[in-house]
Amino acid sequence: MTLKQEFIRGLHNLRAEHHGNVVTIGSFDGVHLGHQAILQQVKKQAEELRLPSVAMIFEPQPHEFFAGDKAPARLMRLGEKVHALFDQGIDRVFCLPFNSALSQLSADDFIKKVLIDGLGTRYLVVGDDFRFGAGRAGDYSRLESAGEDNGFAVTDTQSFLIGGERVSSTRIRELLQQNDFTEAARLLGKPYTISGRVVKGNQLGRELGAPTANVHLHRYRSPLSGVFCVKVALSSGDHAQGVANVGVRPTLGGSAKPILEVHLFERNDDLYGQEIFVEFVHRLREEQRFDGLEQLKQQIQRDIKQARLFFSK
Repeated sequence: MTLKQEFIRGLHNLRAEHHGNVVTIGSFDGVHLGHQAILQQVKKQAEELRLPSVAMIFEPQPHEFFAGDKAPARLMRLGEKVHALFDQGIDRVFCLPFNSALSQLSADDFIKKVLIDGLGTRYLVVGDDFRFGAGRAGDYSRLESAGEDNGFAVTDTQSFLIGGERVSSTRIRELLQQNDFTEAARLLGKPYTISGRVVKGNQLGRELGAPTANVHLHRYRSPLSGVFCVKVALSSGDHAQGVANVGVRPTLGGSAKPILEVHLFERNDDLYGQEIFVEFVHRLREEQRFDGLEQLKQQIQRDIKQARLFFSK
């Protein structure tokens, strides 16, 4: 069964043709190997039942709604996550805005309005520790009971282990903080990257001798902070090496949310509007505040020299 992949945002955008699905629910931050195992389970069941596969996500993620900027840094922005879910072969990504109304929806109302009336769920795949509804009152046994009453099956997922340790977004965040990009890539199934569209900055990079491609990260916090050696893929198909800063630019007065600034070696073309994919391979130093632009300029040149040396090895 081949369907056109579709992103659906909000209950109000569900149509009659969206009824009848094999569904899984989660944050899917990072779409790591554990998530991929769940998605393959969903795909297999969808193929057997000849039904569409659906991954239900929330935006913001529930812990972000409740904790705001105190929430753990997300590994992916929404657009990256949707593309990663489609890359795993999921037919539909259904995104529910997580707001005050949804947070107060009872577990039974969530089952009725979302799973039954909205998606027409025929088969549901969730972890046996999955909690939902106001006060996290809903659990796996309530889903099983609702499934028996309303004609949909419920099955749980097994924790995905590598080296005896559960693969999780939390573990990957810890590895990135420890600058262990090799192990993070092993749990993700691919190198950790941040992607986004290049936006106009204040053009200061050119004055500092290092023009940069700037990407807004669209998140409260980044799982990475500092200066890094990076490999960059451009939407044009080209590849480049460079040095990147992830942070709030304290020397330039600071910004409320982190920004990714990438200086590419051997390139000086206009990248505005292009999407770039930045792979982090080595951390050079922490982000720091300098006393003035001249000090910052000198450090940037040292960073570039170090990064070139790293890639020449």
